[in-house]
Amino acid sequence: MHRLLVITRYTFRETIVQPIFSVLLALTTTILIVFRALPFFTLGEDTKMFKDVTLDVVLLAVLLITLFSTSKSIFEEIEDRTMLTLMSKPVRRWEVLLGKYFGIIFAALLAVLILGGVVVVCTYLRIPNDYLLRENTLNAGERRQISDLRWMHIAGLIPSLFLVWLEICVLAAIGVALSVRFSLVVNLPTVIIVYIAGNLARFLFPFPTDVFAANPAGHEIVKGVAWVATLILPYLELFDLRRWAILNNVQVPGTAFYYDKQGTSLATLGWLVGSATAYAVAYVTFVLSVGMWFFKSRELGGGEG
Repeated sequence: MHRLLVITRYTFRETIVQPIFSVLLALTTTILIVFRALPFFTLGEDTKMFKDVTLDVVLLAVLLITLFSTSKSIFEEIEDRTMLTLMSKPVRRWEVLLGKYFGIIFAALLAVLILGGVVVVCTYLRIPNDYLLRENTLNAGERRQISDLRWMHIAGLIPSLFLVWLEICVLAAIGVALSVRFSLVVNLPTVIIVYIAGNLARFLFPFPTDVFAANPAGHEIVKGVAWVATLILPYLELFDLRRWAILNNVQVPGTAFYYDKQGTSLATLGWLVGSATAYAVAYVTFVLSVGMWFFKSRELGGGEG
């Protein structure tokens, strides 16, 4: 366990001191601040649209940081024989793989916390203008309305940002498994393709039957392929809370939205977050097990991939 913690800490520090970490954080922060000042012309839904767009920006930025880190921490260390030096010490391969993975996802968590904090602050500041309310008003009812809106929007943002990190953890596991054999040139586009396919997997079922009405056998084959694809690909819809927490009101106790019968309760959000967490743990375990199998047969002197 001590060796695992040492590798995790070293990988975390190595990730956050990379230039791409600070550059992408600075660039993304600038983009979020610019978006905070932009109107979205949605007739009263500007705050929801701002949250929707900025969550995607945070996901993309942190995912790029993560993928660059996986390649540098594993593939490049194998190629330049640094990994060979590490493995000459009393350390197991599974400790190296898990330590690298944990260090990378903790660095990703730091990035999500920083950028998520910017999103929360920008959302907090946008609300009066988006809802045509006076922030410095002396009217107690108007001040209460602003406060309720802020609590409601932030209550939906926090679990959404957590699931953004979980989604990155799933994709990072794929990147770590691939980086045992492949460089960033292969790793980056592959994970992006998996990300796109994982988002499209939600549209596979219910499977259309009218398309293959004249060929029932072909229908069963294609349906079987689609079923296998949903098992292998990450089902990323589980990490998308937009329908419940971003584009819908959240029933926050102590606010006027608590009595919104069409809103999403905190218990519902808790159940969605819990199920997504359980799925992420299971999928990451599966992918890292495959990566460990690749790692065991990998020559550490470089020259492969």
